[in-house]
Amino acid sequence: MEETTTVASKPAFRSGFVNIIGRPNAGKSTLMNALVGERMSIITHKPQTTRHRIIGILTGEDFQIVFSDTPGYVKSPSYKMHNAMNRFVEGTVEDADLMLFVFDLTEELENDNPVIEVLKKSTAPILLILNKSDLVDPQRHDDAGNWWRKRVNFTDTLAISAQKNLDADAVRQMIIRYLPENPPYYPIDQLTDRPERFFVAEIIREKIFFLYSDEIPYCCEVSIDSFQDSTTNAGVAIARIQASIFVMRETQKAIILGRNGDSIKKLGTQARMDIERFIQTKVFLELTVKVKDNWRDDERALTRMGYV
Repeated sequence: MEETTTVASKPAFRSGFVNIIGRPNAGKSTLMNALVGERMSIITHKPQTTRHRIIGILTGEDFQIVFSDTPGYVKSPSYKMHNAMNRFVEGTVEDADLMLFVFDLTEELENDNPVIEVLKKSTAPILLILNKSDLVDPQRHDDAGNWWRKRVNFTDTLAISAQKNLDADAVRQMIIRYLPENPPYYPIDQLTDRPERFFVAEIIREKIFFLYSDEIPYCCEVSIDSFQDSTTNAGVAIARIQASIFVMRETQKAIILGRNGDSIKKLGTQARMDIERFIQTKVFLELTVKVKDNWRDDERALTRMGYV
């Protein structure tokens, strides 16, 4: 009797755009960084840290996930910058193959949460990610999940702790299950569609959030004026970076600089160390503080800064 050999068919390749939305400080950036395995978005304990839509790409043997981390949706916008941030969020429902809504379980459940109306416009499947599950009682998982499912048609739900990075694989596997069958959209070794300049500016801005208090981080924007690769006399590769920190008032400039320039020196040192780790080369970093009156409501300034 002739034997027959059965060859297992290779799984179909799945790929798609997975857009992450939620309120400020819900843990969206922490989750994307954990899923991608690289630091794509800056993370601080302060809300509204993320201001731009940031792409992170994860490619496996039979899948490619194109994550999009968005700013937290601002319930009551105070500036044109906030309106621009909200537009980044609203635009995610138009190009998503899958939506991830991240809800902070320590947050209040509000019927007037503006994200509800954004989610209702999505034609893509929506996953409800209940974050910070380690900080609340298990009953809170059920109560919050039931509350949200009564208001939005979610495809699936998962409770996680993004900061502890214990559930990234479970989220990843759930995402892959709902991705459509497509070829990869990006080269397999590409991690983002953003240039190095963008991440260098974000690293500097992150240090401002860590080193300065009150309203100072929210009044600042960072622009990379020059980014040149060169070599020292000793033959060592070095990136020479000039960056501008925009503030709105002279008093804020004085705070960024500090007495005898001590504060900006500390900022420059910490930012340079992280930039060197990120781009894997020595860095010479020059920081300049400039006053741009009311830039958060200036259309031209916001356009130059990438908000429009």
